Amino acid sequence: MTPKSERVLLDVKYLPFWILAGVSLFIILPILVLTLIQGKDDKTATPTPLVRATPSHPVISNLPEPDAGQADAAHIAPAAQPASFTPPAESAMPSGELGDTIKLGRNIFVHTQVYAKGLVGNGLNCVNCHLDAGRKTDSAPLWAAYVMFPAYRDKNHKVNSFEDRLAGCFRFSMNGTAPEYNSKEMIALTSYSYWLAKGAPTGVELAGRGYPKLANPPLPADVQRGANVYQANCALCHGANGLGTQVNGSYAFPPLWGKDSYNAGAGMHSAKNAAAFIRANMPLGKGNSLSVQQAWDVAAFVNSHERPVDPRAKQ
Repeated sequence: MTPKSERVLLDVKYLPFWILAGVSLFIILPILVLTLIQGKDDKTATPTPLVRATPSHPVISNLPEPDAGQADAAHIAPAAQPASFTPPAESAMPSGELGDTIKLGRNIFVHTQVYAKGLVGNGLNCVNCHLDAGRKTDSAPLWAAYVMFPAYRDKNHKVNSFEDRLAGCFRFSMNGTAPEYNSKEMIALTSYSYWLAKGAPTGVELAGRGYPKLANPPLPADVQRGANVYQANCALCHGANGLGTQVNGSYAFPPLWGKDSYNAGAGMHSAKNAAAFIRANMPLGKGNSLSVQQAWDVAAFVNSHERPVDPRAKQ
């Protein structure tokens, strides 16, 4: 066989190898090129931010979950705080007939024994429980009460007007007779309350309304402990016998029990009301100086004494 023939046979022998090599190169080379291009793109692409998984966006993340307290705090809206309000200054009282009526209402409120004596059955004035002429916060101020009526009251199981509320004060706290709804006394007191609430939102709980809610005492209220609190903190003004302090025949400091005090149907005869008022306002000018326990104890002591009966019991 000639050398040329041998070369032909050799080429034919290795033909399958060359075919396989060509096919492999045809397949692999494009893959290598695409891989290189993809790698270059990945290096220049903006990384995808990590997103916490949520039902609407189920992306897996390696970010740590917040603890339960933090998670709850983030989703619970802060409790709404009562709106703040400041009544107008007394110097801003209007003139004219309306101003005269408002001033009369103030006089009745502060000097009830003088301006509404025929309606009062004890020795108290409205200002004894509603301090600073009905202006003081945390002492059932008139301006905070006025904007919350009409309202349903558990005391008489019906919707009350503001006039109804004033009538109840005369009947129970003053142990007297409610003024007629068209009387000068009722119109004057309502006008004074309306003026004090000038600019306040209607039907909105205002900061300082009523008496501050008082926590339950650590121990059950005790009359004997209350007697000790009374002698140390209250007797100087209200008397060792609780019958008040008189100057020129009028009470400079009101009686806390006895015939000239509030009757058993008054709100102050409720231990929780009396304790809340005492804690926030007593001794006078030194509110919040007594402990919660002392306030409850002295309230129990005060209300353990005899006083006029609840007029409802007579019906």
